[in-house]
Amino acid sequence: MSAAKTEDISTVDVGIVGGGPAGLMSAILLARRGITAAVIEQRSEQEIRTTHRAGILEAGTVDMLVQADIGSCVLTEGHEHTGTILSFDGTQVRIPLKEAVGRSVWLYPQNEVFTDLARAWQEEDGEVHWSVSDTAVSGLTTSTPAIDFTDSDGRARRIEAKMIIGADGSRSVCRRSIPEDVRTDYFTEYPFAWFGILCEAPPTAPELIYANSQDGFALISQRSATVQRMYFQCDPETNPDDWDDEAIFDRIQSVLGSATQLKRGPIISKNVLPFRSYVCEPMTYGRLVLAGDAGHTVPPTGAKGLNLAFTDVRALIPRVEEFLAAPDGGTAALEQYSQTALDRVWKAQHFSYWATSLMHNRPNDDAFAYRRRRGEFDAITGSPEGRAYFADGYTGWA
Repeated sequence: MSAAKTEDISTVDVGIVGGGPAGLMSAILLARRGITAAVIEQRSEQEIRTTHRAGILEAGTVDMLVQADIGSCVLTEGHEHTGTILSFDGTQVRIPLKEAVGRSVWLYPQNEVFTDLARAWQEEDGEVHWSVSDTAVSGLTTSTPAIDFTDSDGRARRIEAKMIIGADGSRSVCRRSIPEDVRTDYFTEYPFAWFGILCEAPPTAPELIYANSQDGFALISQRSATVQRMYFQCDPETNPDDWDDEAIFDRIQSVLGSATQLKRGPIISKNVLPFRSYVCEPMTYGRLVLAGDAGHTVPPTGAKGLNLAFTDVRALIPRVEEFLAAPDGGTAALEQYSQTALDRVWKAQHFSYWATSLMHNRPNDDAFAYRRRRGEFDAITGSPEGRAYFADGYTGWA
């Protein structure tokens, strides 16, 4: 799409592709520094607001929401968890997060994080376009990068900027705009998935339970006082419609054992979530930078997805400010962001892969593999040092 065919052109300092939490938090923090930004998103605001995603926030993510002064309800509507429970063959051990490393996590669903940020950006009269299509980025190695798209009314539009942030998720248009001979794609796929449900029932436990048995993995989480989120390990090709409510609860209960009795209720949502790990290196190309799932994805076991996106933003904003202060000085500041972000990304990839491997059964596991993992579980849960290792990674490191 050429500028000559574009009906509407806007000019800002930073164009942001992706209106999820990473994109909106970036826009808000930039605006607080006097840097103009415009956001586009292919989904509707309502779709994002009503999509249930992970809800465990690290201490650093909570700090960002509070310090951004956006009126977040995280401290009033969220729930602080000072510990979490690991279970193996019915043996439950509580990991005292706050006691072990001085940090907690908070249960606060991602769609609520989005709601806080979308409201704050609207209150700042920030430019945002929902339900866009035909998104394309261009001029990434020039001084005038641009975002072309079709808005929700079918009009061709363009955003011209000094740089672009690609926060457009795991199917990122921005990432695909980095030439294949420039980027390296690191990827692994896991031989299992999570069967996830939302059910209308009170919480089974006050804190999350990560469980493993001969029947695989299960996770007991919460969404509210009346809605629970639960998962169990399944084959990636599983059809959710093949499982009735009773069979689902029975499978989860069999993994938990007798130590905890599930609170059951009507299941209102079922889905299967495949497991993948991915990293793009570098996370910058010319005047484009990637943030969040556009640059990396992790399996959900370690609760790192949204939290890692926020650590990207925390590392990115000072580098954007530095770059814009001296735009003729090259892209060194943006490249520095990439390296800083990737150092954290690979640390999180390790923790997520390790926690996933510890708590899941692989199809080819034999008796030795299962007993070895039980030994690893005992080593982690059986000493203050082992519990601190888990707690340090789970709460997001200092």
